[in-house]
Amino acid sequence: MVDTPVRRTVSESETVFHGRIWDVVRERVELPDGGTVVRDLQRHPGAVTVLALDGDENVLFLRQYRHPVRRDLWELPAGLLDVAGEEPLAAAQRELAEEADLLAADWAVVADWFNSPGGSSEANRIYLARGLSAVPEADRHVREDEEKDLVPVRVPLDQAVRAVLEGRLANPGSVIGVLALQAAKANGWADLRPAGTPWPAGLSTPQL
Repeated sequence: MVDTPVRRTVSESETVFHGRIWDVVRERVELPDGGTVVRDLQRHPGAVTVLALDGDENVLFLRQYRHPVRRDLWELPAGLLDVAGEEPLAAAQRELAEEADLLAADWAVVADWFNSPGGSSEANRIYLARGLSAVPEADRHVREDEEKDLVPVRVPLDQAVRAVLEGRLANPGSVIGVLALQAAKANGWADLRPAGTPWPAGLSTPQL
């Protein structure tokens, strides 16, 4: 099985909301049977997520407040692809350094997904980062806003899997990343893809 890109004719397109980070677009799309539908969708730049695994197979999580769901969530380091010209791997490396004060010697691709394909163009990739070391104190990023209160914790992978299966973790990057990593580990890491693997055509954020 493979998801494939499909281009359907868009007869009307209007940006109905301009946001600080993303916009909402209303489009009229022509269907194969000759009908049309109107869809409102979030135009999103895409994002990357980092599953940092230390030598004892502990996963690094960050506790962060998320206002839309009014919760502190345990998440993996992550960020938007909002720097012009920055490759996804470079963005993942930057986010790990900025949010967790960590560098990694070894990188691989764990999983790709669309975060909410019924209403958003957001594509996301999870990278596995190993061979961890600390960012020198003088080079550390000054965190602001909600990121000022990030709380890091390292959790054994098997405990993180249990937390997902018991419904104690709800962030999508955490859920997908932990379960995908457990599956990759069970297969001797053979399913990991090289860090420089291009994003599949079907996962590229469309130009709206």
